[in-house]
Amino acid sequence: MASTSSAKGGTEITDSTAVEATSGAGSGGLPQHSFFIRLYTGTGAFEVIGRRRLWYAISGAIVAMAIASILIRGFSFGIDFEGGTKVSFPRGTGDSQVSTSQVEDVFRQTLGVDPASVVIVGSGSSATVQIRAETLSNDETATLRDALFTAFSPVGTDGQPTRDAISDSAVSETWGGQITKKAVIALVVFLVLVGIYIAIRYERYMAIAALVALFFDLIVTAGVYALVGFEVSPATVIGLLTILGFSLYDTVIVFDKVEENTHGFQHTNRRTFAEQANLAINQTFMRSINTSLISVLPVVALMVVAVWLLGVGTLKDLALVQFVGILVGTYSSIFFAIPLLVSLRERTELVRTHTRRVLNRRKPRAEPTAPAASTGQSMAVAESTATAAATATATATATVPAAPKTSKPAPGARPTRPTGGSARRPTGKHNRR
Repeated sequence: MASTSSAKGGTEITDSTAVEATSGAGSGGLPQHSFFIRLYTGTGAFEVIGRRRLWYAISGAIVAMAIASILIRGFSFGIDFEGGTKVSFPRGTGDSQVSTSQVEDVFRQTLGVDPASVVIVGSGSSATVQIRAETLSNDETATLRDALFTAFSPVGTDGQPTRDAISDSAVSETWGGQITKKAVIALVVFLVLVGIYIAIRYERYMAIAALVALFFDLIVTAGVYALVGFEVSPATVIGLLTILGFSLYDTVIVFDKVEENTHGFQHTNRRTFAEQANLAINQTFMRSINTSLISVLPVVALMVVAVWLLGVGTLKDLALVQFVGILVGTYSSIFFAIPLLVSLRERTELVRTHTRRVLNRRKPRAEPTAPAASTGQSMAVAESTATAAATATATATATVPAAPKTSKPAPGARPTRPTGGSARRPTGKHNRR
């Protein structure tokens, strides 16, 4: 018997209990399948839809932590968004390596203010020092370059100290605002097109579940960025749009299987809509895991090569947002989008009616029992039945005549033939006149 649990607005029924019963010790000693066998076969042994309240609670806790991280720590926007001046030069090698504290002291003594940030990007001979500050005038930039060259004497490609080894770039706040506006417009257009496509291709409930899952991915990824303090750059926006596409791809795969399993579900009483959706998740588990692993491995390689070997900060931002987004997108596709779809569909009259029909079919049929009578009525009925039986017996005895008594012949006596009258035995011969 499948496990059932009633809830307001719908009923959750899954086949996990039945599957476990057939493979466990309680089914006559049958061998119990291992975790990986059940994972690869996809027979519905893993309960997801039936425990949707647990997944809702976990997802809510993750979103709460992400929002708290955003509100408390905030984002570290790059120069492309906030505007400002960026100065960079080689860090040097050996005893001539430059530390961030030394650069901050030179900046403070030269301009009288603290820099926005000073970071070391890369490692070894390719490491560079990057200084980010508010927008500086041309004179302030020239003065800072002279002070840095005097203090650290960075070398160029030919190995000789030169002022050309110090580079600077400036971005206006207006241009940063335009970049932000275009990023928001691109995100909104993407979400609108996704919602329209899914609503036309599948149904509106799937479109709602997919969009809510995408917002979940956005909030969680943004919360991780705020928590680790990585700089938000145009590469971050590009990576974010990339992982939204990946998350949507994984969600649509499961939606397609749900649609295949639930096609014409109202004409059969074998499984409910929730059970069919849970079976679809089990059938696509391995596909989602394999897709995520194949997608994560290049991102991990990008993080190792770009951050630790080449020291490219832009690739670091891109790799982080993709790594977090792939993991979050895989989770939301399985444990958030599909349970939300089932919750929305169970509010419809069609699914509720079908669920009740399946439940009624699975209930054991009880034998009809006569209504209990009172003690006095039972005694009266018994007495009247006994009286009627006695009367019938007496009447039958008086009506039927008694049979005549016959004497049994003695043992060993010869039988006698009847004689006289019509009782004589016929001879079979014709009488002659």
